[in-house]
Amino acid sequence: ILEFRDAKGQYLFDLICHHLNLLEKDYFGIRYVDPDKQRHWLEFTKSISKQMKSQPPFIMCLRVKFYPPDPAALKEEITRYLVFLQIKRDLYHGRLLCKTSDAAMLAAYILQAEIGDYDPGKHPEGYSSKFQFFPKHSEKLERRIADIHKTELIGQTPETAELKFLQKAQMLETYGVDPHPCKDVSGNPAFLAFTPFGFVVLQGNKRVHFLKWNEVTKLKFEGKTFHIYANQKEDKKIILTYFAPTPEACKHLWKCGVENQAFYKLEKSSQVRTVSSSNLFFKGSRFRYSGRVAKEVMEQSAKIKREPPEIHSLGPRMLGKALDFFLSLSYPSSSTHSGLESLRDSAHSTPVRSMSYGDSFIPRSRSQAMDSGDGTAVISSETYSPSDSVLPTPVAEHSLEMAVSRQINGAPCSIEEEKESEAGTPTVGDVTELGVDSRVAGRVQSAGGEAALSETEQVNKFVLSVLRLLLVTIGLLFVLLLLLIILTESDLDIAFLRDIRQTPEFEQFHYEYFCPLRRWFACKLRWVGGLLINK
Repeated sequence: ILEFRDAKGQYLFDLICHHLNLLEKDYFGIRYVDPDKQRHWLEFTKSISKQMKSQPPFIMCLRVKFYPPDPAALKEEITRYLVFLQIKRDLYHGRLLCKTSDAAMLAAYILQAEIGDYDPGKHPEGYSSKFQFFPKHSEKLERRIADIHKTELIGQTPETAELKFLQKAQMLETYGVDPHPCKDVSGNPAFLAFTPFGFVVLQGNKRVHFLKWNEVTKLKFEGKTFHIYANQKEDKKIILTYFAPTPEACKHLWKCGVENQAFYKLEKSSQVRTVSSSNLFFKGSRFRYSGRVAKEVMEQSAKIKREPPEIHSLGPRMLGKALDFFLSLSYPSSSTHSGLESLRDSAHSTPVRSMSYGDSFIPRSRSQAMDSGDGTAVISSETYSPSDSVLPTPVAEHSLEMAVSRQINGAPCSIEEEKESEAGTPTVGDVTELGVDSRVAGRVQSAGGEAALSETEQVNKFVLSVLRLLLVTIGLLFVLLLLLIILTESDLDIAFLRDIRQTPEFEQFHYEYFCPLRRWFACKLRWVGGLLINK
């Protein structure tokens, strides 16, 4: 058990990649959610148990962390399939904005990859409505999706449909967006994100800022405040400032930015440097990206020589679940030990490509949205609001008791639970009715007290920063004074020092203060030396 208690994140990640038979693993990461509903990426260089703030079991999910700049350039189909699942999930959660025409094409590619060619005997009228591709869509869009699937995609294999889906998604402005909710200096809501091509800011349904990675010079945060420094054309320097909901969210935003900039911008991992969130006089967070950069990953992928692993096909019960690979760690549980042992010792297990036929569709509720023209329609909503994607990452469903405990801890299990948590978290009364321990209910009641405590901590941090600055300033002045005295008392024959020595003020200081002080120090040194010799 101790082997897994002290295991670093890299060990767990390697186990998962081995289980999935995944070699191009640098694009992926492990995500988890703390009790305050703050998302984190598991750091591979640190112990797993030390990163977790919640109580066991620890729920983690495999996700695409760095989106490939060109998905078609990925070496292996298994990697493209996992990226396909992630982007399909982004589309469903409203992260990937697109016009109606693009949305219909993307959904048709998903249909072709999932159910194959259109067959009138297996696919009745309205069959496309059984799938929920977007947060909401209309009957007109459903008909358009079915028309494209019936007429334009006949004969395409799942591999081809998935590749074309990736190539289409890659052209959209919000490809690769992992949104972080913030507010600008005017208090307007915004979403900040890092893509393979640079830093973006989304407000409403528009991209209001885009900075290429080679234009971004520095990322910095202080408390809830996040700063982006950039140099644009004609030496134009700009600073963008945004405010995160909490200091923890701001730190997560900063770390994501540091990692993405290092991954996409640098030529070699040896160029990665430790960065600090603050300046010289204030103690800030220090962070270093650990891993290969995009260029090195592509070079390493080109060296893969093995036979491509087969991606198996199963029934619709696997639909959309292949990427929701999760691991529940609980110390010192025997079930955890056996689970990790089986994961480590199992043969390679490639992801499953879902195939659905006949009446085996998964029913989904459909929003009766108004039809929009192809020119300006946005599928997610009138404003960019990826409500599901900024909530805790969903994982596989468990029993009601486990689901309730995770919801209280801020980690809902599935997409359905995420939507319930968006409507409102359980009250103390609801928790008690479900049979949860009174101590857990007390934890819910103490949320307000924790918020007040966090404000007190911020004040304490500010006072400590001011004291630290004061002490550093006094220390520097003292050092400068000592340096000036040493230079003026030395035998250096410099005109500047000679002029200082000849002034009446310096002579008075020299004879009345410096000489007595020097004799006192010499006396003390002789006294200490005598004590040491006698001993």
